[in-house]
Amino acid sequence: MTEVTEGDSLAERIDRLFRIVRRPGGDSFSNEEVARSCREASGESFSTTYLWQLRTGRRDNPTKRHLEALAQFFEVPPAYFFEDEQGARIAEELTLLGALRDAGVREVALRAVTLSPDGLGTITDMIEAIARREREAAARRAE
Repeated sequence: MTEVTEGDSLAERIDRLFRIVRRPGGDSFSNEEVARSCREASGESFSTTYLWQLRTGRRDNPTKRHLEALAQFFEVPPAYFFEDEQGARIAEELTLLGALRDAGVREVALRAVTLSPDGLGTITDMIEAIARREREAAARRAE
């Protein structure tokens, strides 16, 4: 879902940032406001249409300054756009941050901080069992 895999396109990486990195209230950023910020940061032309083209893969060769401006806006290192290993690590961290925006997930995570390693193992087992049941139920509904 949000995992970076080898060969992810630039468009997939940019779009992932839009899906995960959000305003403090939880709303996503618009192409217009990101393009405006990137234009101001880079001092170069950076239109809403150009950003949309990058997000959708219609353009795939931005300048170094454009990528640096995007990285600055989303607070990721520019290497996120190029290096599979670092991109995967950053995507994993972004996924975690995105999940922590959910109040229920945040509450469980905060309670888990005080648990022993055995207690964390038990909680992990329970979460895996529930996730497996939900996947199986979804597969049955899809049939």
